[in-house]
Amino acid sequence: MGMPQSLFWERIYRLFFPLDFAKTLKWLPKLKSFDQIIAYYYPMTWMAYLAKKFHKTKYTFRYSGIMEPKLFPHLRERIYMRLHIFFTRLTVRNADHAISVSKFAGEELKKYTGLDSEIVHDLVDAKRFHVGIDGNGVREALGLGEAPVMLSVGAIRPVKGFHLLIKAFNLITNEIPEARLIIIGKPTFDYYFDQIKQTSSDSITFIDCVPNKDLPYYYAACDLYTTCSLWETFNRPLAEAQACGKPVVAFDMGPHPEVVDDKGTLIQPGNIEKFAQACIEKLKQVRGI
Repeated sequence: MGMPQSLFWERIYRLFFPLDFAKTLKWLPKLKSFDQIIAYYYPMTWMAYLAKKFHKTKYTFRYSGIMEPKLFPHLRERIYMRLHIFFTRLTVRNADHAISVSKFAGEELKKYTGLDSEIVHDLVDAKRFHVGIDGNGVREALGLGEAPVMLSVGAIRPVKGFHLLIKAFNLITNEIPEARLIIIGKPTFDYYFDQIKQTSSDSITFIDCVPNKDLPYYYAACDLYTTCSLWETFNRPLAEAQACGKPVVAFDMGPHPEVVDDKGTLIQPGNIEKFAQACIEKLKQVRGI
């Protein structure tokens, strides 16, 4: 359907998409022939809302999360997220069914919209993510050698807590100087990326994008999967890393108690010292240091 490429204008367009009458008139008739529409995110919920209203098409809303406005550092971002929640609430009110990707997500959806939902955890593709994958190619390509390697995957934005992860990693290298950290994720806020780059050492490798087919090899190459994310509704990379047999260290928040297995460790959110110590213990255990 198309939208502006600039992040600012994309957000404006998303919020006021219902005013694009030309696209609504073009696409709404095409939805009449479908038995069910599954919408994931506003403004596509607007099209599903209209299809239900005018064509009586069954409408399922699958909730994967809307970040809390308070998690954003700038006022304009918080205003955008509040409007996003408001328009989501308006456009899911006639949904026949709602699905949330975790119990935490279900509670969040209830708070935002009043909707009850069925809980269906995201599935990890066991054919792609499993124990026994050879990660040596990634290690060679990145020059990691035999270094203990930590990995974190996610869009580079404040809510993902990469600034906290880097602080923890700096503590880890005090005890394990040869440790390396790989961060895979596309920067979505330039100011934030610049901020964390300034606190990063040469032991941290940033990778903008990895093809989906190659991700399993990066999980296989690491010794420990880590995340300091402050908000998630499921955390698929964490689940994928576990499927590849990797222990994880994460904050004890949101859906993590539902997702982290018995090899993982959950730490009180924001406690960087304990987070770093848990990572050190895991790395020593895995590598026999």
